[in-house]
Order: sequence, then C-alpha cells, then structure tokens
Amino acid sequence: MLRESTFQESMLNKILTLKIAAVSLLLSATASSAEFEVTGNIGLEERYFFNQSQYPEQLDNSQTSVSVEPEFYWSWNDGNDSLTFKPFYRIDARDDDRSHGDIRELSYIHVDDDWEFRAGIHKVFWGVTEFQHLADVINQTDGIENLDGEDKLGQQMLNLSLVKDWGIVDLYLLPGFRERTFPGSNSRLRGQLLVDEDNVTYESSAKDKHLDLAVRWSHSLGAFDIGSYWFHGTNRDPTLIPTQVGDSVILRQHYNQMDQFGLDLQATLGDWLWKFESIYRNTNMENFWATQAGFEYTFTGAFDSAADIGLLLEYSWDERGEGGDSNNEESNSPGANNQNDVFIGSRIALNDAQSSEVLMGFGTDLDHSASTFLIEATRRFDDNLKASLDLRLLQSSDTIDQLYNLRNDDYMQLSLEWFF
Repeated sequence: MLRESTFQESMLNKILTLKIAAVSLLLSATASSAEFEVTGNIGLEERYFFNQSQYPEQLDNSQTSVSVEPEFYWSWNDGNDSLTFKPFYRIDARDDDRSHGDIRELSYIHVDDDWEFRAGIHKVFWGVTEFQHLADVINQTDGIENLDGEDKLGQQMLNLSLVKDWGIVDLYLLPGFRERTFPGSNSRLRGQLLVDEDNVTYESSAKDKHLDLAVRWSHSLGAFDIGSYWFHGTNRDPTLIPTQVGDSVILRQHYNQMDQFGLDLQATLGDWLWKFESIYRNTNMENFWATQAGFEYTFTGAFDSAADIGLLLEYSWDERGEGGDSNNEESNSPGANNQNDVFIGSRIALNDAQSSEVLMGFGTDLDHSASTFLIEATRRFDDNLKASLDLRLLQSSDTIDQLYNLRNDDYMQLSLEWFF
C-alpha cells in the first residue's frame, strides 16, 4: 500500500510539472501572435419552495443567488493551439454552503490532422439518455448546484484523442480526485442526515491523489452513434456511512476503487431517436449491471406550424433491485435511485427567433409509491438575454424510498442569464 501511494504521488507531481512547463513555454513563445476572446454569462436565480421546510435548520420558502461564469480563450498557431480558462462562482443570499466557486475548465489543447492533445482541467460528458446519465463517469457531481446531478466539477486530466477511420480513441490520465459537494444544514433539497465533508476515507492509500485511467472508443456507422469505455479508478459515487458523533448521527463519505465498463448507443431512424446506456461496475463491495433505455419520436412541423413536438419514453433498470437505505438517500449512485422506473415526457421546440423550448417529464418508481414531475422551459429575449423556468414536484409516501426525505421540497425556479 505504501508503494502504491508513493508511486501515485510521484506520477502526479511529474504530470503537474509537465503541464505547467508546457503551458508556460507555449504561452511565452506565441504570446505576440495569439488571438484573445472573452465570453461568458452572469445569472440571477430565484427559487421558491411551495412548502415549509421539513427540518428545523433549513431555510424556508425563497432563495436568491447570483452566478458568474466567464470564459477566457486564447488561440495561436492558426488555431491549432489554444488555452481556455472558465471559472465559476455562485453567491447565495440565504445558503452559505451554496456560495461556492470552481474552475470548470483550464486546459491547453493542441490539434493535429489525426490527433488532439489536452492538458489541464476539463469537463467530459458521455451519454445519450435524457432522464439519467449512467455512462457519464469522468467528472464529479456538484451536488449543491441542483438536484438533477447534471452540474459537474472540473477534473484534472491528460487526454490524447486519436482519430482513425474505424473510430475515435480517447486515452485519459486523471491525476487527482474531487470529492462530491453536498448541501449543508440550512440547505433545501437534502436528506435528514447531514454529510460530513471533513472526514473522508478512501480504499486507496493514495486517497484523493490516485491516478485514474480511462479508455473510450466512439464511432458513427450510418444512423448509429456508438461509444464504449473502460474506467479504472476512484468511484465518483461515495458510500455514505451513518456515524454517531456526540448526540447526532451524520453521514461520512467513503470512496472505494472501481472498474466500470460502459456502452452508449444512439440510432437516428427517421423521426425516431433510439437511446441506450448500460454499465457494469465492479468494486470490492458489489458488482452490478444497470441500464437506461428508451426513445424519442418527433412530430416535425406539428399542427401545420414551425414547432416540433417530441414524445419521450425511457426505462431504468438496476440489477441491485429495490435495495436502498433511507439513510443513504444522498449517494445518488447510478441505478440506486432508479432501479425499476419509467419516465415519460415531451420536448417542444417552437423554432422561433427566441429559441423557445419546453421539456416536460414524469417519472414513477414501479416498486415504491414515489414520483417526480418536471418542467424546464427556456426563451431568449435577444442575443444576450435568456430566461429559464424550472418546476420540480417530488412525491413519496414510502419511507424506504430516497425521495421520501425530499417530499416537502417542491419548488419553482426562475433564472435570468446575460451573455457577453
């Protein structure tokens, strides 16, 4: 175990030194010919919870926050070399734990004819389904941003992408690990037990400096887009262990090692879009399969208008079955929350000058009395201003179900974003 830790730390130091040296050299050598661009957005967000808080420490109905996410982009060598810096920060007026910042991206990229190299901090997304992203494994979830798990923390990486006639092969070295963020004591959208973020344990002796590895192959064959991968490293989903501390019980995070194999497939057949994701995860605690599959059918020019209306249906299955623990509701591990669930929805795109879109969805657990309903609507008012409306209704009367702890947290959220 000591040798593994020493090796991991040595590799991490060498990689970080190499990245810093390479970026510094390239910037100094090309600064005079570099092109520079600044874009980004500033957002104002207002949340309103319809019910009083379930736990006494939580804030009540309204919650206001402001976010800023600029993007600085440098390119040189006819665009073959570039550097992107994308920080993020949110200030919440009532929830100190939700006031936080992160570097979403800080990466150098070199592009050649049949390969691409990236070094730094980056976000990578894998997956094709709408209501759950089983295949997505590289980046850690930013659990205090939203309930859906789609907001991710930046991940340190070295990435070599090889472009071949038979597909694209991506090789990843991931030095360093990001622990998941969790809501605090006065936050809404949390369970009964708080998660301790100060006492975290790992299976690996290298702890958060373990060198993770991933290999992914992706290819397009006619109407089919296929991706498959192998990931070896620290599990992004923590095991939350109830622990007695004084008179209170808290949840402590433990991150084990895992090997995960994933497959994602999308087929575009006329107006039909078929989607499939599946993973097999192997850890020292459990081995399991999980699958998310479904389709989207689009009525183009519905009702003799410019609008497109899509109908969505997805089914989620997890080999672990019902399982679950009401004290472990925050783990959000793939499949644990959706072991036998059906999701139906509709996507409406008005195809107007304001890019107006609405996504509606309803999900139900076939084993428990639990359901979710969501509406996500967006509309642009000009080239620089976008408004978003989100509605989430959460229902559960079964104490073993993980939604039971969020049954009072139905909310509506209005966001305004100014792009520059």
